[in-house]
Amino acid sequence: MYGNPDVVAHHIKQLILETRKQDLLEGVEQSRERLLDQPFVRSAHWNTIWEQIVNPATSRPHQPVIIIVAPRSFGSTTLALRLLAEHTAHDATLVKLDADWKTPSKGRLPLEIAHAYQLDLKHPEKDQVSADFLDALSEHTAHLRGCGSYLALTVAQDLWKDHRLSDRDGIQVVRLHEAPDAQEVVEAHLDANGYGQLVTSLRSFPKATASLRGLTAVAAVRAAYSAVTAWKEHIHVGSQQSRVRADSDGGTPATLEERIIAALTDWRGELDGRFGEMNSLYAHDNPSLTVEDRCLLLALAVQQTAPMPVVARSAAALLKAIGDAPDAPGAAAKFSPPLSALAGRGMRRRIQDVGGEVDLQDTVVFDRPAYGRAVLEYVWDNYDVMREPLLTWLVATAQSADPEDNAVAALAELTVRHGSVDYLTTLGGLVGSSHPKVLGAVMERAVHNEHVGRLAWEALYGWAEKESYAPAVITLCRRILEDSSVATSLAKRAMVRLRRVTHKNTSGTVIGQVQAAFDSLVLHPTVALRLAGEVVSWQRGKVSSARSGALAFLALMTLGHDGTPWLVDTPPTDIDVQRGVHDLLSSSETAAEVTSRLTDWIRACADDPSAYMQLRDQLLPALRGHNMFEAGWRFMSGLRGISTVEGFSVADDFYNHLVDSRVRTVFPLEENLV
Repeated sequence: MYGNPDVVAHHIKQLILETRKQDLLEGVEQSRERLLDQPFVRSAHWNTIWEQIVNPATSRPHQPVIIIVAPRSFGSTTLALRLLAEHTAHDATLVKLDADWKTPSKGRLPLEIAHAYQLDLKHPEKDQVSADFLDALSEHTAHLRGCGSYLALTVAQDLWKDHRLSDRDGIQVVRLHEAPDAQEVVEAHLDANGYGQLVTSLRSFPKATASLRGLTAVAAVRAAYSAVTAWKEHIHVGSQQSRVRADSDGGTPATLEERIIAALTDWRGELDGRFGEMNSLYAHDNPSLTVEDRCLLLALAVQQTAPMPVVARSAAALLKAIGDAPDAPGAAAKFSPPLSALAGRGMRRRIQDVGGEVDLQDTVVFDRPAYGRAVLEYVWDNYDVMREPLLTWLVATAQSADPEDNAVAALAELTVRHGSVDYLTTLGGLVGSSHPKVLGAVMERAVHNEHVGRLAWEALYGWAEKESYAPAVITLCRRILEDSSVATSLAKRAMVRLRRVTHKNTSGTVIGQVQAAFDSLVLHPTVALRLAGEVVSWQRGKVSSARSGALAFLALMTLGHDGTPWLVDTPPTDIDVQRGVHDLLSSSETAAEVTSRLTDWIRACADDPSAYMQLRDQLLPALRGHNMFEAGWRFMSGLRGISTVEGFSVADDFYNHLVDSRVRTVFPLEENLV
């Protein structure tokens, strides 16, 4: 039986007899109005699919379960959500589910009255659809019908392999064979975001619109934002009339048309020439670059605008990363390295030859972000052996872990574009131990991406048990939990991975980092409730929550905003505070930390007799009992120097309550507090 049936005047509104699991998939409720306001393009093929799904007589889907099979990035998720928004009851709740499972299971699917669920099945290993799953799903359709609810599954085409996968009772399977027209998608997004004038300009640029042909839906949306970026760059440069570029060859796009074309073209034709047959020397009549200049071009693609020495060092570092090269192209072996370098083309000439500029202050300007992305993607796609060195070099090039850092942004772009299981494994192996903060910044972008997000979370789960990766996992999960707008499902995943870090690692440094994260997160009310849940799991004996629950309890012991200990002021009914204090004081791993925090509690309450006595009376039972003798003395030692408002020593007060008067001569306070 799922849920609590409404019973009014002995009338059961609805009863569903079915065994359900507790760990149902979670999701994010979607605004119907927002979905209907989003730009949406339906091609003739999409109209055909739409008509197959919707019953014209009822304006509702023919079947309670719709499965849309489509190639990746074709827009099937957008199609499914829009269809549910238009063709389900206006009072139905729309929910986008998160497929957080190891394999598709009917028992994990939620079931509520008047709900429309959408679920993406895209993970190459964990979302494989089987005939057994479809059979179980067919049985589930009867319950969906009874609740007036719907389920729309979007399945990546490469996961729909079994010849036994087809329609079943209550299930309709449709196949999406093409994406909507890319130019229409771009124009719709520009119009929706207030760039109608840009749409008019775009239509007048034939070369730009030609670049849009054949793009997938995801690529078309990306192209729309690239066009907006080019538009903003054009406006910005136009407003900087005082800026004069000396020694310019005019390579940077000056007109809006040139900028839009640069933003939308994939540059593969030009790059085929630049990365053609290897030249030992640069020749103006041959666009193919030497290996040194290829490294330079990659450095420019990442740095864009930077002092020339920075660009030179970055290019040299990449050249070294892929293996030593001749001292200079065509130089004699007898030349020394400095003379060989002097015999070759100067850095300024080389920069100009690959499309950059140098101003009078020796600052390199490579104002071609779209071209830069194309260069990186071209090398990645065409030189398999370059992938690991490229990742290593990008990480070393990063100046900080800021997402705005050029190298971090480039890494994030590659991760979102190529974030397969193998890629994430390689990235983690190269970056995890040496630059954990950079890895965390890159993965933060990945977990929010609808295409690689689940793979990124899976990688983080595995990394959580490795000491070298733990700092990156902790940093990322902390930032996710600090974001009050993040979806509940993402916050839950972040908490699970922090728990795994504490469960699988014994390093004091790692545990300290988790404690610091919990101490910071406890200031956020929603996260404080999650930490309280960790404490409850710990006190109920859940092994995986043993250490995280203890750390969460310590975090909850910190003082509230008004100076009152949170656990004392309003402790959750499920938490046994006295037991928690007792367990932490009696453990050598946590005794020092809990003593420090208890001391802060008492110091904060010492000036309020009522609050002090309430706190003291709550702590006394925890300080009594088996194995608490030594812990009690350590605790009282920490209270030395603290007095109540009446002037009594707090250490004396606890001593008089804890030590029987008959043995005080045997265990005097002052002799033991040494």
